Amino acid sequence: MKKILVTGGAGFLGSHLCERLLNDGNEVICVDNFFTGAKRNIVHLLDNPYFEFIRHDVCFPLYVEVDEIYNLACPASPVHYQHDPIQTTKVSVSGAINMLGLAKRIKAKILQASTSEVYGDPAIHPQVESYWGNVNPIGIRSCYDEGKRCAETLFMDYYRQNKVDVRIIRIFNTYGPRMHPNDGRVVSNFIVQALKNQDITIFGDGSQTRSFQYCDDLIEGMIKMMNNEQGFIGPVNLGNPGEFTMLELAEKVIQLTNSKSKITFLPLPQDDPKQRKPDISLAKEKLDWQPKIDLETGLIKTIAYFKSLL
Repeated sequence: MKKILVTGGAGFLGSHLCERLLNDGNEVICVDNFFTGAKRNIVHLLDNPYFEFIRHDVCFPLYVEVDEIYNLACPASPVHYQHDPIQTTKVSVSGAINMLGLAKRIKAKILQASTSEVYGDPAIHPQVESYWGNVNPIGIRSCYDEGKRCAETLFMDYYRQNKVDVRIIRIFNTYGPRMHPNDGRVVSNFIVQALKNQDITIFGDGSQTRSFQYCDDLIEGMIKMMNNEQGFIGPVNLGNPGEFTMLELAEKVIQLTNSKSKITFLPLPQDDPKQRKPDISLAKEKLDWQPKIDLETGLIKTIAYFKSLL
C-alpha cells in the first residue's frame, strides 16, 4: 500500500483520481482549499479509513510523509482562473515550489498536472510535446498559461538540480461527472443550457475546434505516467485526438438531451485558441496509453450527472 498525496483532490479531476487510487488499494491524503473544489465531490470517500482530507492552500508549505504526490491544485477553467488571476499564478508557481520542496525533502515521486494551454494559440497542428507554444504573456489568460509554463520550468529544474523524481503531463480538454456547472467550460455550458432549454451560446462562428477526453481515460493515463519506471519524465500529452468543432459539439448535445435549445453566436474572447488537438504518439509509445471512451458515450454519462444536479 502506497501513501499518496493529491493536491486539488476535491476538484473535478482530483476527486476521480482519489477514488481510483483508493480502489487500487492505496492510502490517499486529499488536500484542497475549496477555491474551486467542492466537498460534495469527496463526501462519499470520507468514511473510507484509508482516505484523509486536509483543508489547505498549497501556496503555503505542507508537512506530510507520503510516497507519491499528484499536484493538481489550480483553478482550470477561464471563469475561475480569471476571477482571481493573481491567486491563479501564485498557486501555479508557489504551489509547485512548495510541493517540489516537499518531494525533495521526503524523496517522493511527484507528478505535475500541466495543460495544453502551454501551447497557447498554436501555430502547429496537432500539437506535439516538442512545440514551444505561442502564448501571450500579458493577456487575460496569461495567469493560467504562463503559471503552468513556469511550473513546468520549476519541475525540470528541481529534476536537474536536485534529482527530484518528477513527471509532467499536459492535459487536453477533459470532461465528465463532477464538472462545476458554472465553470464556463464548453461541455458543461452546453449541457446545462440544453437541459434548461436555453439558447446554446457559441463564442465565435463555431468553427474553432477542441478535442474532448472523458475523465476516466485521463486518470488511467495519469496513473500510468506516475508508475512508469522507464526513466520517462515527460512532458507528455494526455488527450483524445478526436477533433470536433464547437458547432458539432452543440448539435451533439442538443440531440442527446432532446433539447429545444437554439444555437446563438457571441464574439470570441481574447486569446481563445482556434484549434486544439493533441498528438499522442509519445503517450502511446512510452505509456501504452490511448483514450478508449468516445465522445457520445462520455457525453451520455456527463449529461446523466448534470440531470441529477439540476
